[in-house]
Amino acid sequence: MGRAAEMLGVTPAFLRSLDTARLIVPQRSSGGHRRYSRYQLRLAQRARDLVDEGTALEAACRIIILEDQLAEAQLLNARLRQDRSAGETPRPPE
Repeated sequence: MGRAAEMLGVTPAFLRSLDTARLIVPQRSSGGHRRYSRYQLRLAQRARDLVDEGTALEAACRIIILEDQLAEAQLLNARLRQDRSAGETPRPPE
């Protein structure tokens, strides 16, 4: 956690608050240390950016979740359009 906090320029407490808010839930090593994926670090960076701009942490987490859901919906929509233009039966969402 210390290394991740250092990379992002945040405190370990900030990362713990993201865990508490359930924005990112890191894996744990056998010794109990938090292990963050690159994706989780990107989310943490986005949260930090929003908080630095004056957004409350809870609101920042909600914004990030909505952005992620929108990106997923846009990807699904693009797949469905592609399938339709190719004359295929739409694939179920993954």
